[in-house]
Amino acid sequence: MTTWCDASTAVQVVESGNNVFLGGMLVTPTPLIQALVARGEELQDVELFTALVIGPAPYTDPRWAGHFHVRTCFVSAFERAAVNAGRASYDPVYLSNIPKLFVPGGPVPLDVAFIQVSPPDKHGYCSLGPSVDFTRAAVDHARQIVALVNPSVPRTYGHSFVHVSRLDYAVKWEGPLYDVKGEPPDETQRVIGRYVGELIEDGATLQLGIGAIPDAALQTLTDRRDLGIHSEMFSDGVIDLVERGVITGARKTRDRGKMVACFLMGSRRLMD
Repeated sequence: MTTWCDASTAVQVVESGNNVFLGGMLVTPTPLIQALVARGEELQDVELFTALVIGPAPYTDPRWAGHFHVRTCFVSAFERAAVNAGRASYDPVYLSNIPKLFVPGGPVPLDVAFIQVSPPDKHGYCSLGPSVDFTRAAVDHARQIVALVNPSVPRTYGHSFVHVSRLDYAVKWEGPLYDVKGEPPDETQRVIGRYVGELIEDGATLQLGIGAIPDAALQTLTDRRDLGIHSEMFSDGVIDLVERGVITGARKTRDRGKMVACFLMGSRRLMD
């Protein structure tokens, strides 16, 4: 049964010694994180499992040594100083293997997962929005789920749906998602992108990554036809090609006509 409450009440579920997953990227549940850290003096030896958290990371402050310890699979700018100083740990693991950490019998049994989702639809299903990725596994296997329920989270399809009954604690909150605008490619990156673009034929299916070089390559593809996306992620670089009719997915042999990714990283324009 879902308990609807405020953030400070919801985070009471965390106990000393727990393993806690913090959702990240554009849907990092910052109000829940802040409420948890406000309880820091009450807690000992809480392991926080993160991957590309965006926004304030107060749990990395030296004062919380012995209270919180971070294990991150994808170091963000907000946790890097703590990793470099030895106050947080980096777990080197392929993105595709992160879900295996959380499965029954795996090395990281999760007690609690903090996530951010869309409001439920008429059937009771919320969406994980732009970050399905390893969050899906955390939702499936954590003992308890605490969710920030935010109408700014877009509904995405595929494996993104979570029934509201799966949420142990739900906190209504309205606020913008994090907005990540990439820097425009420099001349070197444009040259590399141009070389990459020369390899891409009409009808090709693309796997993209984070950074300026993928965007530089995409900028060279305006004359291609029926490109597809089946990717770890994508960002704002695809938008113009979709609007021009370059990316259609019409020749994909799997998920024809659909762009497939496990997370998105970009601006509000991409979310819209």
